[in-house]
Amino acid sequence: MATWIKAEVIENRRWSKDLFSLVLDANVDAFTAGQFTKLGLEIDGKIIQRAYSFVNPPNSKYLEIYATRVADGLLSPRLHALETGDSVLITQEASGFFTLEEIPEGDDLWMLSTGTAIGPFLSILQQDEVWQRFRKVVLVHAVRFSADLSYQAEINELQQKRSDQIIVQPFVSREPKAGALSGRITHALEDGLLERMVGLHMTQQKSQVMLCGNPQMVKDVRAILIEKGLEKNLRRKPGNITTEQYW
Repeated sequence: MATWIKAEVIENRRWSKDLFSLVLDANVDAFTAGQFTKLGLEIDGKIIQRAYSFVNPPNSKYLEIYATRVADGLLSPRLHALETGDSVLITQEASGFFTLEEIPEGDDLWMLSTGTAIGPFLSILQQDEVWQRFRKVVLVHAVRFSADLSYQAEINELQQKRSDQIIVQPFVSREPKAGALSGRITHALEDGLLERMVGLHMTQQKSQVMLCGNPQMVKDVRAILIEKGLEKNLRRKPGNITTEQYW
């Protein structure tokens, strides 16, 4: 059973009409970058809850959760409406294995995400370990509209600080955007466009790939990568592809 504690809302960062981030103050247990927690609100005598990854690194003062408001959802519209000083329930313990500890060695690390699933990658990228372990890190963020490319200030800071290691490649599917690829990650993987754009090739010998996003994207991309010769990463049999479905 989860242990629920109260978290105070320090800020609600509203990126667009539906995208928002809650900055929270809560005395949660130590967690590992890439793990997730649960947020909940008591509604009609029941705790309505959902899992959300931490965006912040483990050593930060406050916690941060990146989410999207679903119009007919039970929880997300209420979370979206929270203001500074409000409270929300959070689990004291974090969960999940989408962490660097589970990733085998490699030369380059590919982080492929859709929508709010960029959250755990931002947490991981704020840790020294990833930069010590990998020669190159490719961060891919696929969204529908350019306004959905949240956390640009944080990503720009990473690019300035780690300019010799990080490669950032956004995708925007429904409108043109300078610097972004159009269409879907799957198409750009199938025809080699993504690898050409970032100047790296995915290989079984050198590459590790972390996939986080909607289940269809994860399924389709994993299948394409397996066709390219990469293998699923399992504890009993280390490979190249580590996945996290985001709902």
